[in-house]
Amino acid sequence: MNHQIVKLLPGLHFVATPIGTARDITLRALDVLASADVIAAEDTRSLRKLMEIHGVPLNGRQIIAYHDHSGAGARARLMQAMEAGQSVAYASEAGMPLIADPGYDLSRAAAEAGHKVTVAPGASAALAALTLAGLPTDAFFFAGFLPNASGARRKRLEELRNVPGTLIFYESPKRIAASVADMAAVLGDRPAALCRELTKKFEEIRRGSLSDLAAGLEEKPVKGEIVMLVDRAHGEEVSEASLEEDLRAALKDNSVKDAASIVAETHELPRRKVYQLALQLAKDAG
Repeated sequence: MNHQIVKLLPGLHFVATPIGTARDITLRALDVLASADVIAAEDTRSLRKLMEIHGVPLNGRQIIAYHDHSGAGARARLMQAMEAGQSVAYASEAGMPLIADPGYDLSRAAAEAGHKVTVAPGASAALAALTLAGLPTDAFFFAGFLPNASGARRKRLEELRNVPGTLIFYESPKRIAASVADMAAVLGDRPAALCRELTKKFEEIRRGSLSDLAAGLEEKPVKGEIVMLVDRAHGEEVSEASLEEDLRAALKDNSVKDAASIVAETHELPRRKVYQLALQLAKDAG
């Protein structure tokens, strides 16, 4: 495939890369990679493979490693390239640069030095998961990775308890069960979704309350890249008595399914829980 060679302005050009499926890269991203004077990447091997898949030649250019461990030395080298009037393309290993990935210090340094900083946007695991989770999307908060230790993790969750939006976390398969259990304990039994291996062959979305998801992880652990989403807090919890009263009233003129949907929406509760109670009330009344 022949990619358009464009005249990039000197400066820093961030490039979003696919989070799984290689074809999710944009045409503009490929043009930037084909045209940049200097290329840098969080993972040089994965970017080299991506460029090979899409037929983007290096043409003698090296890919400079820029990650948490290369730090100041690699950043100085990239800054020198920009100061010499060159265009620098930087790609994270997967997804949008800087989102739970290296690059912030480079971006800040380039901007403070007066260089152009731009981005060829693309795939993002956080936004892809938000689209699929079935949770409110009008407001959300990306919290990245939670601490490894349970005590520190619970403290961080306490800080996030009252955020007025859907919470988005990245998590590893080794810690996800413990993290979801801590979420249920600290945040309460909120609606949530576990999204894993997005855009890949074994993509899976598990939706339910935090307690349901925690139980599911005990029975069936998961592997792969994980995005965990949790609904916001919804004010005072409705009492069991009030819930039963509203359901009995709704059941007078509606089916069990419709009554459960009406009451669940009214109180912003998981429909499954309300439906089970509605079934029991209808059975008792019959």
